[in-house]
Amino acid sequence: MAAESSQTLERGLRLLRLLADGHRGRTPTELANELGLSRPAVYRLLTTLQREGFVRRDGEGRLHLGFGVLVLARAVQPLLRAGALPTLRGLAEELGATAHLTVAEGDDGLAVAVAEPSWTDMHVAYREGSRHPLGRGAAGLAILALRQGRTDYVVTEGQLQEGACGVAAPVTGLPWLEASVGVVAFTRLDPATVGPRVAEAAAELARSLV
Repeated sequence: MAAESSQTLERGLRLLRLLADGHRGRTPTELANELGLSRPAVYRLLTTLQREGFVRRDGEGRLHLGFGVLVLARAVQPLLRAGALPTLRGLAEELGATAHLTVAEGDDGLAVAVAEPSWTDMHVAYREGSRHPLGRGAAGLAILALRQGRTDYVVTEGQLQEGACGVAAPVTGLPWLEASVGVVAFTRLDPATVGPRVAEAAAELARSLV
């Protein structure tokens, strides 16, 4: 019985990860094919997950993540912030730029942790809880790049704040997290120097969260 229960849980988690990938929704048949399961097995999983609010069905019958997932995500955010701050503080002090961790929440990027440099005369004020479309700014674009299988850093200028330069890299290797680590400053950031350092910080953060 224990082995069967573990297998059911594993299948349910795999199903949720599929629904989190791509944000386009899937039909029960598509889920069955991608999971390598029978349709009755998938329907049993869906019945339980829908009842608990982790899966919802749209008007066309396609399945999406349910809003119950947000409750879990919000409970994890304080832990994620605490785990990220040491890396972000080191990055901010080293580069003299405001460092941040941004996570995907729907079609938006949400800043869950921010560290500002202590020694600069001026720096970008970036508030924790700030939200912006993923298609604008280095932090969101790095997350979109990760969805397309790219792990390189992204550089933008003036997309979220006039005169600000941003560099961000996706956090990789964590299937449960869509996020990026980035820095933003009013002075020009040299991509050849800052980009690899930001990518290194993203990898450091990923290792600390495993």
